[in-house]
Amino acid sequence: MKDVIDVDDANFESEVLRSTLPVLLDFSAEWCAPCKKLEPIVEAVAVEYARRLKVAHLDIDKAQATAVKYGIMSVPTVLFFKGGKVLDQLLGYVPREKLVEKIDRIL
Repeated sequence: MKDVIDVDDANFESEVLRSTLPVLLDFSAEWCAPCKKLEPIVEAVAVEYARRLKVAHLDIDKAQATAVKYGIMSVPTVLFFKGGKVLDQLLGYVPREKLVEKIDRIL
């Protein structure tokens, strides 16, 4: 995921909450099959919306404090941040069209 930033508990605040761009944060895990299915869609969106949207990935097993703070109970979960606040979310695997619809609304 070269166009997707890896986020963990240590850099969450600087990469997500203080971002000058809106942020799509994909919460997932290595063992999650639906997460693997969503991954190429997230990567494509990162390329398509470069310079307008920051796209980030957080592995819930490696960043448990952040996952708990945001009440992530299942993966994949996508949270949309703007100005350090959660604006919207998507739960589970979603097709590209649904992801893009949310992004366009936020932008």
